[in-house]
Amino acid sequence: MRRPWSAVGFAALCVALGVPAHAWASTSGPPAERAFTTAARPVVDMEATVLAAQIDPRRADHTLTPGAKSSVLAVEQALQDRNLLNAQWVDGYFGTETISAYAAYQRSLGYTGLAANGLPGTTSLTKLGQNRYTVGNTIGPGAKVQRDGYVVDARTQAMLAEAQRLIGTTLVLEQGSYNPGGDPTSAGTHDGGGVVDISVAGMTSAKRTAAVRALRQVGFAAWLRDPSQGDWPWHIHAAAINDTDLSSQAQHQVGDYYLGMNGLADRGPDDGPRIPIKTWEQYQRGQ
Repeated sequence: MRRPWSAVGFAALCVALGVPAHAWASTSGPPAERAFTTAARPVVDMEATVLAAQIDPRRADHTLTPGAKSSVLAVEQALQDRNLLNAQWVDGYFGTETISAYAAYQRSLGYTGLAANGLPGTTSLTKLGQNRYTVGNTIGPGAKVQRDGYVVDARTQAMLAEAQRLIGTTLVLEQGSYNPGGDPTSAGTHDGGGVVDISVAGMTSAKRTAAVRALRQVGFAAWLRDPSQGDWPWHIHAAAINDTDLSSQAQHQVGDYYLGMNGLADRGPDDGPRIPIKTWEQYQRGQ
């Protein structure tokens, strides 16, 4: 028969695991043990995990995304336990193998399309962690809305509104999100959420740069595009970092942006204004 915890023994365990014993002073016996077990589960930071899933597959080495290792490890261990990820890839690095394993897990839940893009969503991440970890700093694209006759998600809409406020100029879309195959020159970046093209008609060179800077400030990977780079007119291309509806191609652009590149197929150096990179959520917390 299992013996109940003594007050001294339970307090000692609290100290060993770094959990304040006073938090459990009013509880005892099996209910307290169950509460302790729940409280002691690791927390997966969804923001950091999703960010790593965008950056890590684009790295030339296995440098870990700062602040993401413990969260990614918890996710990888859960995938391994479901026989979706080989033990050699359980390393805190959300590379292509982990992306593929997570996408397979999403498909096992019946998800298809963008819902099985390998980027953790709140529901799938929570289900994967059942009885293993809890999820913190949850993020999501929100509902689909209309802007300038195009479809975007609510998170992207809020980001665009804040960028407009910063520069004092209305930003008009030339292309929205969730537009699979709508523009072959976009190479699939607009197939999912979080990606828009913005008109620069009537803007001076200085205003164009200011617009790109403001978009980057609020959490977009944004660049000014010109006709010499591809079969398109002058415009600003922007992909919302950590939008969990990003297409695979847009995920790659975000990763390249973090690594100082231009988001184009040639993976050339970033040609936009360099500022500290933040997600939308990090920007909001800094206001």
